[in-house]
Amino acid sequence: MNIRVGQGYDVHKLAENEELWLGGIRIEHTHGLVGHSDADVLIHGICDAILGAANLRDIGYHFADTDPQFKGIDSKILLKEVMKLLRDNGYELSNVDNTIVAQRPKINPHIPAMKQCLSEVMNVDEDQISIKATTSEKMGFVGREEGMAVHSVALIYKSQK
Repeated sequence: MNIRVGQGYDVHKLAENEELWLGGIRIEHTHGLVGHSDADVLIHGICDAILGAANLRDIGYHFADTDPQFKGIDSKILLKEVMKLLRDNGYELSNVDNTIVAQRPKINPHIPAMKQCLSEVMNVDEDQISIKATTSEKMGFVGREEGMAVHSVALIYKSQK
């Protein structure tokens, strides 16, 4: 069996008067993430992990933050395209494991909704998507609530088509 692993990492700055999108869902919070797209740091980490596993470069290569067509885009659209690229190259997703690093808000109550949303977008079972959350114990940019980070790992395999 031809299996491959890829890792993704993404960060986005937090700011007032922005919406907070994580894992394809909107979370009520005093601050949101800033980016060229909707700044969904979780989806961006997943995209990079999958693209890396398939040796298809990274999210910035496919969806440049200098391209006006991606300004404000819903990251679920980008993830759907990444899954198409994966499958067009003869691979399927085995699983993706993610760690969201955020001081606030509490992420755990939102994980079931994120998993449901992502499984629909990616056309995979929810049990193929792991989402965990941690803080940075009030250290660094995450601890100062200046931003959020995500670490993602994807395992893919060559499909038998």
